[in-house]
Amino acid sequence: MIPLGPVNLVGVVTARGLVGCGAIDVAALEKFSYPAARVRPVSGPSISTVADLLAGLVKEANEGAKREGIVVGMTGKEALDLLS
Repeated sequence: MIPLGPVNLVGVVTARGLVGCGAIDVAALEKFSYPAARVRPVSGPSISTVADLLAGLVKEANEGAKREGIVVGMTGKEALDLLS
């Protein structure tokens, strides 16, 4: 978690990819063949903690993340488990 003024940049990096908040550009990371998924909150306006990230739902996944089994609608925890 990186505090950026009024918001936090939240993401978890594993040996095989990244699951992060809405500020993560999964399309840009696809250009580097890096699996990445973006998570939306299930409550509140944004992902602000790692707990929010784990409970949130995958909103977008690039092709690398999809090859790892990540699909839109799964939880952030489920996505991270696939990248671990």
